[in-house]
Amino acid sequence: MKNTVAAYQKAFENYQPEGKVLDVYKYPSPVLKKVAKPILEFDDNLKELCLNMLHTMYHAPGIGLAAPQVGESIRLFVMDIDFNKDKVTNFDGTTESKLSNFNPLIFINPEITKSDEQVVHEEGCLSVPGVYEDVKRSAEITVKFQDWDGNSHTIDADKLLSVCIQHENDHLDGIIFLERLSMLKRNLLMKKYLKKKKKK
Repeated sequence: MKNTVAAYQKAFENYQPEGKVLDVYKYPSPVLKKVAKPILEFDDNLKELCLNMLHTMYHAPGIGLAAPQVGESIRLFVMDIDFNKDKVTNFDGTTESKLSNFNPLIFINPEITKSDEQVVHEEGCLSVPGVYEDVKRSAEITVKFQDWDGNSHTIDADKLLSVCIQHENDHLDGIIFLERLSMLKRNLLMKKYLKKKKKK
C-alpha cells in the first residue's frame, strides 16, 4: 500500500458495530441505476451515515456496501474483508453468529487510477441476494479516495480487496455485478432472479 492510512484507521482500533440497520434496496430498484454524485460536505451527518452503513453491512452480513444500496445516491462505500464470523453455542444449546476482528474501511469519492491484468472471482451482492457468479476484474488497482474528514489517501490493492473495491465502485456508477457478465448469462440470471423475487 502506498498509504496505509494508519492514522485514519486508528479511529477504528476498538470499533464495534453500532447505529441503525438501514434498508438495503434490491435490484431492480431505480436508485441502483443512478450515477452517484460526489460528496462535498464532510460533516456529522456523513459520519452517522458511514457508521449506519457499516452496522448494516455487518448485520447482513456482507463484506461491502455502497451508499446507493441504502438509497443514498452519493459516492461512498464501506467494506471489511477481514472480519470473522463464528458460530457460538449458548448455554441453552442455541447457536448464534458472533462477529470479531473488525477492520472497517470507508471510501469517499473514490477514483480508480490504475488497473492491471484480469482475475476471475466469484461475487455476490446484498442487492441481488442468492445470486453468485464469476466476474472478471483487474487483479491489482490503485485507488484515490477521501476519508470522512475529507483527507485524501491513495492505496494499492490486490486480491479480494481489489475485487471488492471494484464491485462497490461499480454501484456508484449505477452498475450491478451481473452487468459484467456476458449478455446471455446476464439475461438468464436476471430473469431467474426476478422470477424468484416475484414469488416472495
